[in-house]
Amino acid sequence: MTIATLFIALFVCMLIGMPIAIALGFSSMLTIMLFSDDSLASIALKLYESASEHYTLLAIPFFILSSAFLSTGGVARRIINFAMDSVGHIRGGLAMASVMACMLFAAVSGSSPATVAAIGSIVIIGMVQAGYPEKFAAGVITTSGTLGILIPPSIVMLVYAAATEVSAARMFMAGLIPGLMMGLLLMLAIYVVARIKKLPSRPFPGVKVLAISSAKAMGGLALIFIVLGSIYGGVASPTEAAAVACVYAYFIAVFGYRDIGPLKSVAWRQTREPIFKAVVRNLIAMVSGLLKTPLDKEVRHVVRDGAKVSIMLLFIIANAMLFAHVLTTERIPHIIAEAIVGMGLPVWGFLIIVNLLLLAAGNFMEPSAILLIMAPILFPIATQLGIDPIHLGIIMVVNMEIGMLTPPVGLNLFVTAGITGKSMGWVIQSCLPWLALLLLFLGLITYIPQISLFLPEYIDSINGY
Repeated sequence: MTIATLFIALFVCMLIGMPIAIALGFSSMLTIMLFSDDSLASIALKLYESASEHYTLLAIPFFILSSAFLSTGGVARRIINFAMDSVGHIRGGLAMASVMACMLFAAVSGSSPATVAAIGSIVIIGMVQAGYPEKFAAGVITTSGTLGILIPPSIVMLVYAAATEVSAARMFMAGLIPGLMMGLLLMLAIYVVARIKKLPSRPFPGVKVLAISSAKAMGGLALIFIVLGSIYGGVASPTEAAAVACVYAYFIAVFGYRDIGPLKSVAWRQTREPIFKAVVRNLIAMVSGLLKTPLDKEVRHVVRDGAKVSIMLLFIIANAMLFAHVLTTERIPHIIAEAIVGMGLPVWGFLIIVNLLLLAAGNFMEPSAILLIMAPILFPIATQLGIDPIHLGIIMVVNMEIGMLTPPVGLNLFVTAGITGKSMGWVIQSCLPWLALLLLFLGLITYIPQISLFLPEYIDSINGY
């Protein structure tokens, strides 16, 4: 009766259009009041604990804010130029460069919709002008943008780590090889299609131009080495690395590239004076420009938008943690786990059920909410069946990627529809061929665990664990 009340209340709330965070909290409170011995005061306590006890969750607002600075600044444009100079001369190279740009931007943003918005707003128009079909361009970008939650650092991985209390650093390690593999599969598919349809390519710009574009993009790409290098090297935790990334993204956008902020109008002066004098003169100009307007309107706007997204996501997480608390208190995951294990279901059969369940949920819910609801249920079952929790996490993240492309709640579909001005049906049609490739990739990730586990196990062996 408890299980029925909890889930029926949740689904009814969602069907009548209630926001997912409110639906999670309301169904949890209703179940506590009707069937639990807990007092209503425990609800407030659990909401507070969900935000204060999980140290890993602190990384989420930091990564969101760093992504906002990089998306608003010119980092995406410089990454795109570098990618085009690198692979644009290959047949279909412009589309391949778009995938490469999404991979690089995903490694500094951690968000799938942000990757589509930052890269797609520039690249889709460029691909159409170069002679690519618009539907092909939209499908490539919408699909490649899903790499934002697979290539670390990933906000969705942080949510899974908080829900299951596994290591966020190991999740980041496990996502690197699958992310690179998926990007290479997309680029290979593009190359095959380009050869068949004779899609255009651009001439190789030369080593000098490539070196210049790579140097210009290095300010943003250095964030990859700062975040992942510090985590993989054991220097910093994901939360500490996220805080450093946030500060670095601010300085590179405001002081480095000067695409936003009070120094936007302060240009480096080109003179024939000695280098030392030129540097001092430009530093004085920078400081004076900063002192005139300490906090620029653009910077305030970026911080405000990042705060809005962070508050929304953390509110969902807090209510989902309350939902998970009810599940745990009433031993619902253990009851379901014992029932499934008692059925004698093989591992491969359980993984099929997991994928079908997550693919269905991805049609109607936001990825973080799905993970926070399903992870506490699936985690104990997977543990009893001998499935590595990190492997299960990557399977769930790849399912969330596919959910970004499936209506009616596919976030990437809405972003691409806004960029292109086309209908949702048109965007869905553009993604269908690439969706089949993602399903093939999901099968590989599901049944070849070493794709996900090789890197974390290798790093553990180096560290002597």
